[in-house]
Amino acid sequence: MSNDWPRGWYSDEPDQAGGAGGQRPQPSFTPNSPGPRGQRPPDPAGRGWYAPGNAGGGGSRDAGGPGPGNRTAWPAQPPSGSWTGGGGGAGGGAGGGGYRPRGWRRWLRPRRILAILAGLVALIVVAAVAVYFSVNSKLTKVDVLTPVAFTSAGTNWLITGSDSRAGLSKKEENQLALGHDISGSRSDTILLLHVPANGTRPTLVSLPRDSYVPIPGHGYSKLNAAYALGGPKLLVQTVQNVTGLPVSHYMGIGFGGLVSVVNDVGGVRMCLPAPMKDPKAGLNLKAGCQTLNGDQALGFVRTRNFARSDLQREQDQRILIKGILSKMTSPGTLANPFAVIPAANGAASAITIDQGTGLTQLISVAFALRNPVTTTVPIANANLPTAAGSAVEWNRTEAKQFFNDLAHDQALPKDLITGSSVQGTA
Repeated sequence: MSNDWPRGWYSDEPDQAGGAGGQRPQPSFTPNSPGPRGQRPPDPAGRGWYAPGNAGGGGSRDAGGPGPGNRTAWPAQPPSGSWTGGGGGAGGGAGGGGYRPRGWRRWLRPRRILAILAGLVALIVVAAVAVYFSVNSKLTKVDVLTPVAFTSAGTNWLITGSDSRAGLSKKEENQLALGHDISGSRSDTILLLHVPANGTRPTLVSLPRDSYVPIPGHGYSKLNAAYALGGPKLLVQTVQNVTGLPVSHYMGIGFGGLVSVVNDVGGVRMCLPAPMKDPKAGLNLKAGCQTLNGDQALGFVRTRNFARSDLQREQDQRILIKGILSKMTSPGTLANPFAVIPAANGAASAITIDQGTGLTQLISVAFALRNPVTTTVPIANANLPTAAGSAVEWNRTEAKQFFNDLAHDQALPKDLITGSSVQGTA
């Protein structure tokens, strides 16, 4: 097959025989005619075809550059891209310009960047909504609230911890030194959280489980007997009657739930001034700062091996709750989906709430429990002999003022705030 293109036009091919003076025969083109295969025609100024010598501004016409007497028929073509400017005249600018791929500009266009950002935001919103409904579906709700005629400012939460073994195997019960009591009808932890409407610090109050109080329909007995006799609903009624504060929300958790929550948040850091040991609670902690796992945390809030017994245990319970919620609402947890999602799912599966409480309210109470004022209801006698056994008698005068101040969102007298601190076991 014959070839209409002149041989020797490509720079790597040998000169064609018969060329005058060993020169390659040049293709004949008129100045304005298109070159072979759509290439540019020769420069009308007589500088010949565009050559690599001028592409980057580093060549010259006298040294390899195309001049009137040194033309090449076809140059090496520049790379596909866009010219960035720079030297490239007759003398050649020093390191001036060059070619840059065209694709990079497309990715830097404002519209494309905005579209990518909008897509990411939409993806995050969809994922957040999906997680919200997933966590919300795991909540266990019960009918426990009872309307009352009296009101108070702010919001009041009743928070309980029962001895329920739900979710624990017999092997785990043995490891935790829980025994095999399957009644699950006693409440060892009873806390009242008041969240003021005026934006001041919440107050977390311990109500001793052995408090000697009137239980509707059952006369005077220990406070936790209300839970045993009528579950959380009777406990709510009892607390409302003795405090004068309407309970707006209820939240309860069992032994197994506490262990799971602590493990799901990756443990809770605690600093102990002295060792804590109690074989009955399966507890053996050394002094110093350390991270407690679920088993250790349960032993920490169960032990009563103190000179003040339950009164010190109540402080430990408040400290642990604060530690758990501080960990769950910390920036490190909230910003890490691999930490916050398991923690949220674990907490939702472990707690029981009233029917009017949803995930939004639980999030708000979690933040409220990060740094509350902590105290115990004013006590007159911690060892009152009663028909129900040794019980705790409230100081009725101080307790009345205490709860009246909370009802009106007023600051509590400093002498009625006991605070919370960790102590070594006896």
